[in-house]
Order: sequence, then structure tokens, then C-alpha cells
Amino acid sequence: MYRLLLLVGICVTLCLSPLNTYALSSKPDDDQEKTMPFLEQLYRDRNNLLIHQEPKKIEKYYTLSEAGGHHAYQMEVKRAKYIVAWVEKRGLRLVAAKPSIRIVRYKANGDEAVISLVQSAQISYSYKSLSVPPQSFGIGTRHALILKRTGDGWTVKKEWYLDPLEENPDLIPDSPSGFPHPSLAPDATAAEGRYNRERAVAYANKYAGLAWGAGNNHRYNRNYRDYTSLGGDCTNFASQVLGDKEEGGGLPMTGLWGYRGGGSQAWVQTDAFQRFLLYSGYGRMIAKGTFDEITRPSDKHPHGAVAKLQSGDLIGYELKGDTDHFSIVVGQDANGYPLVNSHTADRYRVPFDLGWDRTTKYILIHVRG
Repeated sequence: MYRLLLLVGICVTLCLSPLNTYALSSKPDDDQEKTMPFLEQLYRDRNNLLIHQEPKKIEKYYTLSEAGGHHAYQMEVKRAKYIVAWVEKRGLRLVAAKPSIRIVRYKANGDEAVISLVQSAQISYSYKSLSVPPQSFGIGTRHALILKRTGDGWTVKKEWYLDPLEENPDLIPDSPSGFPHPSLAPDATAAEGRYNRERAVAYANKYAGLAWGAGNNHRYNRNYRDYTSLGGDCTNFASQVLGDKEEGGGLPMTGLWGYRGGGSQAWVQTDAFQRFLLYSGYGRMIAKGTFDEITRPSDKHPHGAVAKLQSGDLIGYELKGDTDHFSIVVGQDANGYPLVNSHTADRYRVPFDLGWDRTTKYILIHVRG
């Protein structure tokens, strides 16, 4: 599962349709073509907000006189504040945010247009104090909008989407001294017993869905059901990475953990998956704690427990005692920051704590064969 917005009405129908549909192109009609320039400029300027921090520049795109339009605008402002605050806390600088959008469904309704679209955003950052090349990560989001015609143009009357990153920026923890630190763990891509880390990471990169950088034409693996509309696909994806025998890590399925026409509870549900990993011997907990606790140096972990993660390992995210999400460690950036892939929302090589705060507890799990 992942922390999702409450989606009702139009969004249940449009936003949560099977992802494999999104990779297909359909012939647009004239009305749809007329809305594209507005939508492309809307998403460009919303992403530019992350760089230039000028919220007034996107006001014109929203029907601010109506509750839905005002809420959609405020959500983007909050999202930008959170990301900018996170970047500052991590000693980074955003250098680019480039969106690509595609309309999935379009329906004209008088002076309104009901639209389902997907966005793949490439976000690039650099380190303020280091001379390393800019680093890029990808986020893919599914959107449902109602546009309102205003003269010769359009405004956003309502919008819903997953993973808006509108957390409280005041709850972002500081980075401890010495973080991040390049991993001292052994070769992270070598096969370990029955678990092939190299293939697991390749699977996570290929099937990261809508996120910029993902492969497979931004499709999920069609051999597995998409559980997005049933609470989230993150654990299903993590299980595929570990257990797919054709392309993934190849861990043998068991009576409790497996996919046979559909996923077992331990295959698709976060808490059950975590219990299976730790009690079956497939996984070993490296550490569990807040951002400060897993990144702070200690006698046991001189560079922080997070530095012990290898590519192909897992991170669970716990809120108020419940594990809400799983992501797959796929490497580090040029300065050693752990990067993860996930579903719901779709992420590709994203810094592991982006979207979370100081109340989150991170469960670091080493996968072993």
C-alpha cells in the first residue's frame, strides 16, 4: 500500500484503470487536440514551480473561484514547498524538472472536458558542496481532471492524482553529518545463492511503470495483475522483483508467498510480506528507525545503517505502527544517496526518503537467498 489521496467519482473511473492501457495510443479528436497546448503548458509551469518557486505564475490555470480549482492550486503549492524544503535539507539544488504527458481518455461535456492523463517527470538535482554531475530521477503519476472553458481557453476546475508529495515541510528531518556515504557493502549486483541481484535490479528498472527512466514502454509486466485500484501495487511489485523466475531475482515461491493466477496475501499485502520475509529467512532486518536513527553513525554502523543496503534489498515504510509501503533499492547516486524504485506511485531511482517525514520509520531489509 501507499499513502493515497481519497479518490472518488471520476477519479475511481479514470485514474485507477489498469496501467497497461496507458502505454497505448489512441487517435485524438479535435476537441482533445485543442486542449493539449493548455495541458502541456500547465504541466511545464507546474514543474518549473519547483525550480523558480513563483506560485503566482500558475494561478491563471485554475478556477480559483470554485472549491475544486482552489484546492487543486493549493495542492501544487504545497507540493512545491515540500520538495523545495526537502532539497534544502539535503544540501541539494534542483536544476531541472521536465514533464511529459499523455492523454488516456477524453470526454467533452458542454463547456467542460473530463480528462484522464499520465505524467512522466524527470527531476534533476546537484549537490551544493560537491562537484558531481547532475543526478536525475523519475516519477510517474496518474491524473484525472475536469477543465472548464473560459473564453478561448481553459482552467482547471478539479484535479485528483496519486503521490502529490504535499507533506508538511516542517516535519522533514535534517541530514546528519557525514550523510550520505558511499556503501561499503560488497558487490551489490552479484548473485547471492538463489537470489540474483543483478536481474532483480534490472527487473525493477524495466517495470517501474510511468516513471521517467523506466523501460518496457512504461508498462507494468502484463503477467501480473495491477493492484493499484485495490489499495496499491507496491508490494506486488516488490514480490515480482524478488520472485519472478524469468527476469527477476528468482527466489522460489512458497505456499505462503506466491503468484498463481493472483497474488497470495504475503505476495501483495505489506505487513504479511514483511512477516514472510523475516520469518522465512528470505530477508534479514538490518535496522528499523526514523531517518535520523538509520542515517546516524553508530558503533555497529559507522556510516549509518542505511549504508549497509545493497542493490536488490528492500525498504519498508512504517506509519503509526503499520507498514504502508515497500520500495526496492536499485543503487546510489554519485554521492552515495540510496535510490529506490516502486509502484503506486511509480518511481525510478528516487532518493529513498523523498515523500516521507520524521515520523516515518524505515525498515531496512537485506534479501538473502
